[in-house]
Amino acid sequence: MSGTTTAAVRLRRRAAGAGANRWVVLVVLCVSLLLVAVDATVLHVAVPAVTEDLRPGGIELLWIVDTYPLVCASLLILFGTLGDRVGRRRVLLLGYTLFGVASAMAAFAGTAEVLIVARALLGVGGAMIMPATLSILRQVFPDRRERALAIGVWSAVAAIGAAVGPLLGGFLLEHFWWGSVFLVNIPLMLVSLPVGRLLLPESKGSGEGPWDVVGALMAAAGLFGAVLGVKRLGGGELGPFTLVPLAVGALLIVLFVRRQRRRRHPLVDLRMFARPAFSTAVGCIVLAMLALVGLELIAAQYLQLVLDLSPLETGLRLLPLTFAAMAAGLAGARLLRRFGPRRTVCAGFCLTAAAVVMLTSMGGTDNAGLLLAGFLLLGFGLETTLFGAYESMLSEAPPEQAGGAAAIGETSYQLGAGIGIALLGSVMNAAYAPGLSSVPGVPAEASAAAGNSLGEAYQVAGRLGGPAGEVLRQTARDCFVHGLHVTLMVSAGLLLLGAVMALRLPREMQCEAAAVELPSPREAVPSRVSA
Repeated sequence: MSGTTTAAVRLRRRAAGAGANRWVVLVVLCVSLLLVAVDATVLHVAVPAVTEDLRPGGIELLWIVDTYPLVCASLLILFGTLGDRVGRRRVLLLGYTLFGVASAMAAFAGTAEVLIVARALLGVGGAMIMPATLSILRQVFPDRRERALAIGVWSAVAAIGAAVGPLLGGFLLEHFWWGSVFLVNIPLMLVSLPVGRLLLPESKGSGEGPWDVVGALMAAAGLFGAVLGVKRLGGGELGPFTLVPLAVGALLIVLFVRRQRRRRHPLVDLRMFARPAFSTAVGCIVLAMLALVGLELIAAQYLQLVLDLSPLETGLRLLPLTFAAMAAGLAGARLLRRFGPRRTVCAGFCLTAAAVVMLTSMGGTDNAGLLLAGFLLLGFGLETTLFGAYESMLSEAPPEQAGGAAAIGETSYQLGAGIGIALLGSVMNAAYAPGLSSVPGVPAEASAAAGNSLGEAYQVAGRLGGPAGEVLRQTARDCFVHGLHVTLMVSAGLLLLGAVMALRLPREMQCEAAAVELPSPREAVPSRVSA
């Protein structure tokens, strides 16, 4: 290696931060992310215990489950841009505090209403933490090569959290009461607060002009309505309580965009979308989640209702997907450096589409080898796609807009997931129901009821009993498998569309040596690091 090259590498590493401290900062940020990711799924296994203890109504139970992701998704832009204004570390530490307080409140909730409020506060804390972790990571790792590795670790931790949530919840419920799934957050927050205050650097955006409070509230209300409408649409609800929030949310988002375009100092600089790499990366995130999240839900139903596996066995069958995602996150930086964003993201989409097509061979009998291979390819391909898209999006955003860019990425993730459940759920129902419209030997009312879902078909078949019940049960299973195959093919088409979209990403990973020192934890300076 020449002396000039060696000096450039040393300069870049010095500019990236204070020695190994940036990797310690990464550990602290990953712990933050792990808590939020775990809390998004840990309650799912506790729902029966919560129902038995608090006796919530159907609407209350729905809000207990959905309030956290709904509130978190709607406030990401508000707190992401607030962090750019008042300091990302400050918002993150406030999120830690609120998350700990809300966890204690949820753990000891005596009524369903108190638990709903606590879950909403957890969502507020999560919305503070999520964009702050990515924007601080952007500040601490100005060198793109190291930042790519850091984002890979960050995304691997997100995959771990999603998988650990149900397993941790199941373990705690076997030994303690349901509130323990929230109480476990408190010791980790008590450690994270002083450690974060001591080690995390403070950074801000340019701070020019007033913070657009009206725009922030408009974005929050618009996203709340849009996400709520999409979630209800995914559940098959088509009434006014679905369409009105969806319409109002969409209108507020349009008005928010128009407001930002007119303002001299916008809350979110929409000119970022004029950069092909940024807008393409955001689109890739939406398409990846749109194609896969609804599919994962349907796959879980297939494992339990068609193959008759227990919830624990279903979770174990899906674990290879998580392990493959972790491997892709850790290997992503090397792939990105070698092949560039365009080929990495495009290959991730194509690999995921191939895995989805492979899974169309699933039938009414168990094929463990096929499922293992399919889930491994699915997890690796999906995480490669998301990693490459996130890294490109964050690197294309101006450093002073890091919080807003991170919030846009997380919001795209949430919206893509919600739309995916609604879209693929609708495709599944459209392919499943017609086969049950008229089943020989089964009353018309029973056939119609069975067309709502496979679970309901089993209940109707159980009530019918005899040969008619068995015919209905087998027909419903066959129709579900047919619907699954159709849904898989639609999902594969969406993934291939994403691969075409990824061709707009840069061919090479552009890396420039930065010339900035990492600020100390107690300094608050604007972040203006070149990617």
